[in-house]
Order: sequence, then C-alpha cells, then structure tokens
Amino acid sequence: MVTETNEIPPEEPDVASETSSGVAVLDRAFAILNAFGPTDDRLSLAELSRRTNLYKSTVLRLLSALEHGGFVRKLIDGQYAIGPQPLRLAALYQRSFQVGPVIEPLLQELSRDLGETASLYVRQGDKRLVLYRVEPARAVRVSIRIGEEFAVDKGASGKVLLAFTDSQDPRWDDVREQLWAVSHGERDPETASVSVPVFGATGELVGALTLSGPKARFDMASTITVALTSLLDCAKRATVALGGSGARFDASIARTGMEGFLPDDSESMRNLG
Repeated sequence: MVTETNEIPPEEPDVASETSSGVAVLDRAFAILNAFGPTDDRLSLAELSRRTNLYKSTVLRLLSALEHGGFVRKLIDGQYAIGPQPLRLAALYQRSFQVGPVIEPLLQELSRDLGETASLYVRQGDKRLVLYRVEPARAVRVSIRIGEEFAVDKGASGKVLLAFTDSQDPRWDDVREQLWAVSHGERDPETASVSVPVFGATGELVGALTLSGPKARFDMASTITVALTSLLDCAKRATVALGGSGARFDASIARTGMEGFLPDDSESMRNLG
C-alpha cells in the first residue's frame, strides 16, 4: 500500500558548485532562471526540475519566491515563464553601459597593430555614420571624420549594416553567414575596407567594426585574411563586453585561421568588386 508522508527529502547537492556564490538558495534560484533558454517561452515544473537537477518541491518553493519578486510568472496552463523584472534590470544595465569605452580601445589596438584606419559605423536610414574612428600615424591613409555620413549601399560596412538590419534581403545571406564583408573601390576608387558586425546583449546589431586603407595595401588575399582575423577577434571581444554571445564568431574565426583560407575564393568575394 502506498501512503503519503510529510517527511522532507534530503537536500539535493548544490547545483553548478564550481561557480557557486556560496549562498545555496541564491545559486538554486539563479539555476532556475538560467534554465530558460533563448527559445523557451515557457517551462513546466517537471522540466525545470530536470534541467536544474533540483527536487520539484525545492523548485516550487523557489518559483513562488521568484514569482513574488517579478522574476517569473505562472501561466494559466500551470507552466512558468520569465517575468517582467529581468527586462527592467536589462534596461538599467544598457543605460549604464556606454559603447565608447568598449569600442575605442579596440579601434586603437586595430589601428596600431595593422596600420590602417579603424572605425565603427552605425546605420541612419539610408546612410552609414562614422560613430568612432582611429587613424594611423602613417602619411598615406584613409581619413574620415567622426559624424561623417556615407551611402549605406556602398562599402564593406554598408554591407554589414544592411545584412543585419534588412534581415530578409537575400543579397546579404553570405554576409550574415560568414560575418564579414569586403569592399574594393566602391565608395572611393582608391580605397578598400573590411568590416564585421558587433552585437549587443539581445543579439541586436550595435555597429560595423571596420578597417579601411589604400586599395594598393588591400590587394592581396593574405592581407585581407590578417585584417579579418583581427577584426573578428575584436568584434567577439566587444560583443562579449556588451553582454552578447561571442560563440557566434567562433566558426568564422576558425575558418580564417585555416591554412590556405583565401577570402577571394568565396562566391561573395567575387561579387564585391
């Protein structure tokens, strides 16, 4: 015969002990919040218990507290979803975190190491605007001014901006897949550029991180490969610093590091002209 009992089960082991804060109840509450993935609109009590490796009774108590604080909400069907409080905190975080302190040191590093003009472009309607830029000390260089605007449909940075703001346009499928674009003499017949995207905390495009220089210095695939490798690394670091996921850059970084990688061999490069 099966009988019910009020006996409290032994406590389950601490979750994620290697990253424990030392306060078990907080670690378990954070584990419940972290159990929600990017595509999870709602999760059942059983699924939350499975993902956190916590007893259902423990999860239920913590859910009640999280619901009271606005971090989760219980739905009509009995499942649970993220509440409004994380959104409020995210907005406070974004307002308190300026892009400049993250981007400017990386632009200085790129310009110093590669000897070319490094900049961050953002889209303004049908224009692309220079939000930040660092120029090298060398005499022959691409010179642009902060606040200067150019047509968004010209140049490597324009391709990146269009690719991640016009997400349904099939012309930019290659750019979205490889996370980079190259331009030779599109805006100015004497200049060339390489550009990659930087993303924010929710995966939104922050801007196009770009390296520009005289066309004669960008006429070799090996030069573009070095530029791409550095740009992708800096874009990943910037994205992580801004709260985004750096993992989306890993495949592109690995590809540029492959022996024999020649960006000019790709279909997208043949059409950049």
